[in-house]
Amino acid sequence: MSKLSQAPASLRGAGRPKASDVEARTQDLIDVAAQLFLANGYTRTSLESIAKAARVAVRTIYVKFGGKAGLLDAVLLSRRDAFFRMRDMENDLRPFREVVDDFARQFFDLLCQDQLIAMQRVVIAEAADNPELAHTFYDAGPRLTRDMLERFFARADIRAQLRDDLPFEQLPAFLTSWISGDAMQRFVFPHDQPTRADAHRLLAQRLELFYRAVLR
Repeated sequence: MSKLSQAPASLRGAGRPKASDVEARTQDLIDVAAQLFLANGYTRTSLESIAKAARVAVRTIYVKFGGKAGLLDAVLLSRRDAFFRMRDMENDLRPFREVVDDFARQFFDLLCQDQLIAMQRVVIAEAADNPELAHTFYDAGPRLTRDMLERFFARADIRAQLRDDLPFEQLPAFLTSWISGDAMQRFVFPHDQPTRADAHRLLAQRLELFYRAVLR
């Protein structure tokens, strides 16, 4: 049951609602939509089902978000911190391996989150017909992560530790690919994965190969 359906009648009664009440109701609508999108996919989730679950009028969704695509955009943006929050590597002055190791473990655990995998499926399924949605998803997290890695690898003290012949513009994608490992298996068979301990052991092996490839 949504939080909105549990709200006291005084919050749902006549009169002009407080700004905090409006914000809470809007967030409740976004949360309900997220649950339905993740459970059923974007195409199979109707505005009517979202409105019914959130106890709002369909017109309210159009007024606030412009329709279903706008509501999904709001879901992605609202999940930005949960899905894509990363430690700031750009200003982390610890040794190179410590910084990269910490980033790698955090990033890998993020990739293994069931909700993120489900959201990726939603975005991929809709990307051809809704490229703006794909851009929203990419801008909410992957692009920010790539930008942070680019700034990290551009630091003079970091460059001094790396081989001179590296294609530095490729390092962010190279590192995230090594961290991801067998992304296809994880994406297709999310419930048939190694234990967390085994997954991190394999991650450490991949990172060692990365260090051998890039460090002087």
